Amino acid sequence: MALETLPESWVVWNDEPNGRCILAYRPDVFDTKQFPPECLPTLYLTQGTPNRPAQERRATDSWYLTFYLEPDVTLPRTPRFSTREEALTAAVELAHEFDRGEIKYRDAYQIPREEYLDKLDELTGREA
Repeated sequence: MALETLPESWVVWNDEPNGRCILAYRPDVFDTKQFPPECLPTLYLTQGTPNRPAQERRATDSWYLTFYLEPDVTLPRTPRFSTREEALTAAVELAHEFDRGEIKYRDAYQIPREEYLDKLDELTGREA
């Protein structure tokens, strides 16, 4: 299974059998004490239309992967997959890319939280 190769900096926050899966980045650092609770980068895998409240989500055969830096800040891409396993594999690869500092997350912000983004830069080895 793809989750077995998840980088150590990521944890499986929730994994429903044959359902959604939520991966969280460094909950030991982004623990609501130093940063607000919404500052927990998460990868959210779900079946159905993404970026809608659960009651409005339409069931589909497709799986979607969304990277939330905060509830209202996501990476611009929301890939679609035909199977959950393909989506999990992509989620783990995206987690690795983020961990290696290859994701340009600052571009997703209109009003950045500098302290938060500086900490992400430090943890992922990126230059600001």
